[in-house]
Amino acid sequence: MIQIDDVVVSLDVLREKFLCDLGACRGECCIEGDAGAPVELEEVEKLEEVLPVIWDDLSPEARAVIEKQGVVYTDAEGDLVTSIVNGKDCVFTCYDEKGACYCAIEKAYRAGKTDFYKPVSCHLYPIRVGNYGPYKAVNYHRWDVCKAAVLLGRKENLPVYKFLREPLIRKFGQAWYNELEIAVEELKKQGYL
Repeated sequence: MIQIDDVVVSLDVLREKFLCDLGACRGECCIEGDAGAPVELEEVEKLEEVLPVIWDDLSPEARAVIEKQGVVYTDAEGDLVTSIVNGKDCVFTCYDEKGACYCAIEKAYRAGKTDFYKPVSCHLYPIRVGNYGPYKAVNYHRWDVCKAAVLLGRKENLPVYKFLREPLIRKFGQAWYNELEIAVEELKKQGYL
């Protein structure tokens, strides 16, 4: 592990390879699991603000869940997460004509309809950030649905931290990411990576 400011980073984030392969996984990370995506408290308002922009892209089932319980709920572990449909699909998921899943919020962002990309936890996946008092822990989350992304990442030799450069900067800032890159180069010189 390395530490930059108050953030501890697992070496797996630096060693493991990853590159999303949406053609192979079809967006499974948005529709599988037992809870929604982690949401930061300050993101709840942004999720509510984007609703009128994406409402027509959401399924009738997702709209019903949002109308009943809102855009987020507290899961069994006490974490704030996006609401889900039928115990699995994130309420913000949409499907294209081929049945692949994508995020309605990200779609609206890419179309210039909102300045909110999507929850940072979604943007950071397969990294999960844990809060441990004065420290944050950045860990690589392994999940079978991402096997194709691991294979493609290995083929392209793309480490997780480089694949997730943009969301890591979004979460921790450019200066922090620059420090991470310096630490990686030092670890390479020392033979740890």
